[in-house]
Amino acid sequence: MNENYIRKLIRLVEESEIESLEVSSWGRKVRIVQRISSSQNGHGDGTHVVVAAHAPAVAAAPIPAAAPAAATSPAPAAPTEDLGNLVPVKSPMVGTFYAAPSPDSDPYVSLNQKISVGQIVCIVEAMKLMNEIESEVSGRITRIMVENAQPVEFGQTLFLIEPD
Repeated sequence: MNENYIRKLIRLVEESEIESLEVSSWGRKVRIVQRISSSQNGHGDGTHVVVAAHAPAVAAAPIPAAAPAAATSPAPAAPTEDLGNLVPVKSPMVGTFYAAPSPDSDPYVSLNQKISVGQIVCIVEAMKLMNEIESEVSGRITRIMVENAQPVEFGQTLFLIEPD
């Protein structure tokens, strides 16, 4: 699970009335517990994150409310092109792009392939961790913007998808 995914889960808990959420994937477990006192009026200042991976739980510090604003600051932009109705799939982190799960495997997706929400489209390796990147929309891959085994930046467009 990558940091961006965990931040989304924290926002989900903060914006809802649920008290806790536990998600496990590939042997890793994330548990988010929200303790709301009556003086907080439903704001998520009491949110705590616990992360465990086949080991005793490790508590992480609460993410400050200002963190999402910093994450949305504009990155140094290349010249923008009109994407029309195309939806970009962007890299959630700095790392190395891999189109397939191993060098001798077929790529996860190919040009003009139909994909669905949640389908794995590639891997971004960061610090020896393989982070599977999933599509957030269903549609057709119209453009692959990165070559296999190339470095990618945070927010860099990896694919363009024509939504259904």
